[in-house]
Amino acid sequence: MPEGFRVRILTPMGEVLDTTARYVRAPAPDGLFGIMAGHAPMVAELTIGAIDVTDPAGARRLFAATRGVVRVTGREALVLVDAAEEADAIDIERARRALERARHRLAATAGAGVNISRAQLALARALNRLRVAERAQL
Repeated sequence: MPEGFRVRILTPMGEVLDTTARYVRAPAPDGLFGIMAGHAPMVAELTIGAIDVTDPAGARRLFAATRGVVRVTGREALVLVDAAEEADAIDIERARRALERARHRLAATAGAGVNISRAQLALARALNRLRVAERAQL
């Protein structure tokens, strides 16, 4: 079995990652799943969560990602998401402020004509960014 496979994370803003990995863990609607070299071809939906990439030497990189899809072949995992940010690049204080704004917006939705689904999505994204950033500091 090959030691690694290519992993690319792409957003509408551009490429976030292009590397070789031995393992990738990603969030799906029904839980986390893993990808290794030689994985059977598949396409899967991704949910808001952390994408964990382990390189052939064992070093790990963590990304906060939004919804999207992953296409896996035996040699590559192509991750297409709306947004992705490496944990080390997340400003924790800014993420906390975004989380508070999202909570406030959601609390103020009752009768205010605010789209509740959008407010809930903003809250989920903000919470994910904060959790991923804090997890990377452990």
